[in-house]
Amino acid sequence: MEVWIGRNGERHGPYQEEQVKEWLRSGQLSPDDLAWYDGLADWRPLSLLFPQDKPAPAPNPYGPPPLQQTPQTSSATAFDYAGFWQRFGAWVIDLIILMIPSMLVTYALGGLEAYKHLLDQIQSGADMAMAVRDYAKATEGASVASLAITFLYYMFFEASKLQATPGKLALRLRVTDAQGQRITLGRSAARNIVRLLGAVFGLIPIVCYLAIAWTQRKQGLHDLWAGTFVLNGSAQEQPPRRSNGEHGHFNA
Repeated sequence: MEVWIGRNGERHGPYQEEQVKEWLRSGQLSPDDLAWYDGLADWRPLSLLFPQDKPAPAPNPYGPPPLQQTPQTSSATAFDYAGFWQRFGAWVIDLIILMIPSMLVTYALGGLEAYKHLLDQIQSGADMAMAVRDYAKATEGASVASLAITFLYYMFFEASKLQATPGKLALRLRVTDAQGQRITLGRSAARNIVRLLGAVFGLIPIVCYLAIAWTQRKQGLHDLWAGTFVLNGSAQEQPPRRSNGEHGHFNA
C-alpha cells in the first residue's frame, strides 16, 4: 500500500506502508502527522491509521542508567555515501542523455558542415593542424551551447525536489547538503561550476570523480567545493522534513 504524508501544506510521497511504519517507530514521523492512502475519504493522523506503530518512549530521567551507552555520531557519519562506480555509472547515463541535445545544437549551428569540411581538408592533404583549428573555430558556438546545456541540466535537476539527475535517479542516488537536505539553486550552481571548468579543460573524470575513491566521505572536487554529498537512496524514499513548530496541519 502506498501512503502520502501531509506537511507544511504540501503532499509528500507516496511511500510504502512499511517505510512509514518504520519512520513512525523511529520518531522520524510524528503520530500527529497527517496521511492518506487510496480508499480514505480524508487525511487522518498516523496515530489513527497505524496505532500499533508508535515511537519508542523516552527514557525515564529518574530511572537507572542504561546498561550500555551508544556513542553519539554526527548526522554526516550516519550517511550512506554513494561509491565511485555508482557515481561513474550515473555520469555515463547522463552523458548519453546529454548527447541528444548536444547533437541537435551542433547540427543547428553548422557542426555537420564543419565536420564535412574537416574531412575534405584531410582527404586533400591539407595541413592537419590548420584543419583542426578551422574545425574548432567553426564549432566554437556549438561547444559553448553544449556546455551551457550541461551546466543547466545538472544545476536544475540536482536542486529540484528529485535531488538528482536522471542518471542518479536510475541508480537511486541523491545530492544533499551537509545536513542531508535538498541543496539550494545557488549551491547547485557552485557545485557544477567546478564540473563546467573540468569540462572546459577535458578533466571531468580526473578532477571531479577520482577524488571520490580516496576521500573519507566519497566526495569529488565539486562536492568538496560546494559542501555537498551524494547519498544512496532517492529523495522519494526519505521521510518529509519536519519544520520547527509544526503540528501536522495540512490543507489539501
